Amino acid sequence: MESGPPVTTSTEDSSTAGPVTIVPGDSRYVEVTSAANGRFRCRPRQVRVVGSTAQVVQAVQDAVDAGARVVARSGGHCLEDFVDSPETEFLIDLSELKAVGYDAGRRAFFVEPGALLGDVYRTLLKGWGVTIPAGLEAGVGVGGHVPGGGYGPLTRRYGSVVDHLEAVEVVVVDRSGTAGAVVASRDPADPARELWWAHTGGGGGTFGIVTRYWFRTPGAVGPDPAGLLPTPPAEVLDSLVLWSWPDLTRESFGRLLRNHGRWHELNSGPDSRFTSLFSILTVLRRESGMVGLTTQVDAGRPDAAEMLDAYLAALNEGVGVPYTHDVQTRPWLRSMLHPRMSGNVWGLRAKCKAAYLRRRYTEAQTDVIYRRLTSEDYRNPTAGVILAAYGGMAAAVPPDATATAQRDSVLKAFYLDNWTDAAQDDEHITWIREFYRELYADTGGVPVPGDDSDGSYINYPDTDLADPRWNTSGTPWYTLYHKDNYPRLQQVKARWDPLDVFRHGLSVRLPD
Repeated sequence: MESGPPVTTSTEDSSTAGPVTIVPGDSRYVEVTSAANGRFRCRPRQVRVVGSTAQVVQAVQDAVDAGARVVARSGGHCLEDFVDSPETEFLIDLSELKAVGYDAGRRAFFVEPGALLGDVYRTLLKGWGVTIPAGLEAGVGVGGHVPGGGYGPLTRRYGSVVDHLEAVEVVVVDRSGTAGAVVASRDPADPARELWWAHTGGGGGTFGIVTRYWFRTPGAVGPDPAGLLPTPPAEVLDSLVLWSWPDLTRESFGRLLRNHGRWHELNSGPDSRFTSLFSILTVLRRESGMVGLTTQVDAGRPDAAEMLDAYLAALNEGVGVPYTHDVQTRPWLRSMLHPRMSGNVWGLRAKCKAAYLRRRYTEAQTDVIYRRLTSEDYRNPTAGVILAAYGGMAAAVPPDATATAQRDSVLKAFYLDNWTDAAQDDEHITWIREFYRELYADTGGVPVPGDDSDGSYINYPDTDLADPRWNTSGTPWYTLYHKDNYPRLQQVKARWDPLDVFRHGLSVRLPD
């Protein structure tokens, strides 16, 4: 499909910062080439720190003219080497593009890609009393979080963050090698609408460089900005539940995990009265000492305490192991900025994997998890699995309405392994690879879409899914991430990035 000329936008430059060019030998070079996953480091010819859309256009054009592999960084939390790769030659640093505000002309809130989620929540709440249902980690940059279909504690109540995406501004490169900025919206009459759609779950770094997002809830009307996005709870019941690992036997551990999964099977539909309840179950290896559960429940609901009690009773039914429960009533923003079980893992070495769960783990899978987390032949208290509540209003959206295809899953599973010593890379990477492969042994070592699983989440990327040594399912990586939406994403790629300027290990490929 032929691509047309870039569309000129009327977006004003929002910052006077930049452009600044940083090259090897500059004292700032180490800082701007470091990211969250300490396993990876890029050494580009130059880093361009930008402060406006026009500066991004110029930076992309300079990279294309030089024939240099160009990538962009916003928050720096990518789990694979999509940015921090030896192939990166020209790095565009978006961290100074961080404005958040209200655009009266579009009747929507704008957020630039370098803005961190915590700053977005603070600005939207204090300025207008609204928010977006995005992630719990306050230090994550908006740039990559949104196009991957970000989710968070309010997703069960309000849907994914992309369900509120009104428009996106993207710097693209046409077939002639000319860079320009395009604004694409969800308006059915917008000729660039498919580019908007691709940014609702197609993943970052694959179609262009986003320089601005606009958010407004579909169907929101009226002149008051306070009515255009969701209103967060004033306060939440913010609780921490802990089970002692040494007290959990194989049987009680399996019962706890199956209870947890079953509850989410039964209470994750759009019409569930529990959409105001979000939780994260953290199950690290036994040497961590504890199995932990954090929850957020809208404290403004008259049945909030009863909801939380019912949830914990269901999880502990038949487990027979005592637990501690500390619940606090906290302002919503404080809970988002300072979660109960948080830790700064920036700079640690990591290998991570993921899966969407449509149903609870099978008994065989809980046995695998128990054995892998208690075995004596490996020790690492920061390795294990985190299960985040999903579903609710996220499930009310058809799988093709956005590029986020997995809509009826009830949990997101995040399998992680963190360490510090580079000499131990092989040991830790092998452990999590074998754990994941055994857990999904019945489907070729990966969570093939079916009755129990529904593929994986592109914001938790794992290049092993594209490696036949670790994915023997016959289901390609792009189906695991995008399901039936992938051919449509390929058409967007052909239209807006025909030269494949923007690419990485799991980016959408040009059609044959």
